[in-house]
Amino acid sequence: MNPPAHLYILTGASRGMGLAMAEQLLAPTHQLLCISRHTPPTLAKQALAAACALEQWVLDLGQAAAAAQRLTNWLKAQPLHTLQSATLINNAGVIPTLSPLAQCPADDMTQALRVGLEAPMLLTAAFLSATGNNPGLSRKVLNISSGLGRRAMASQAAYCAAKAGMDHFSRCLALDEARHPHGAKVCSLAPGVIDTDMQTQLRTAPAADFPDQANFAHLKQTGALATPAQAAQRVLAWLQRPDFGQQVVADVRDAG
Repeated sequence: MNPPAHLYILTGASRGMGLAMAEQLLAPTHQLLCISRHTPPTLAKQALAAACALEQWVLDLGQAAAAAQRLTNWLKAQPLHTLQSATLINNAGVIPTLSPLAQCPADDMTQALRVGLEAPMLLTAAFLSATGNNPGLSRKVLNISSGLGRRAMASQAAYCAAKAGMDHFSRCLALDEARHPHGAKVCSLAPGVIDTDMQTQLRTAPAADFPDQANFAHLKQTGALATPAQAAQRVLAWLQRPDFGQQVVADVRDAG
């Protein structure tokens, strides 16, 4: 088996669109590192069948500093000079209790912000620092954002704030990387509306606590939701665009 040429690091790979992306990234020329709170039962067998080098870490990204340090140590041990590209996909996210801010448990808000914003920032810093001394290595950072980072929604202040922060940290990061001759390409991408566990939470929430509940129920009723596999395909297609990173904050629905 030939050594892998492309490294992908993916968070939130245990279910939904994250798992679908992991499955679609399995290829003989790829090395895939998945970081999630749980290990999907079939992914290792699929990787073996696809002759793809797969490693899975079971980590709580609410402990972001420890995760970033582990990533730093791991990357330093990799033969990065043999690779053509390295890509970090920050996909993991948490929806806290669907309630107005005053009624949302502090632990829920803390976890949503740590997983949705602190972890992507620390993992990205670790990734860029550990890979930066390889001028022949093409590097990308893909942050999975949301339309709710760009549109306010009642009863979801922490999630909306995390995604808005992700968009803006991506803008700042792109400015940093543009100063370097071999800087990474960066994009914060909204993947559209997807039929996942997160959507189930939104459309089954008590309407008294979550004013937008009917809107999310309507998306399901009218067939407006993409499957995780469809969404993953669109996101990974965006990742491979020759102009990736030119639009730092983007939406798959804007694809031309």
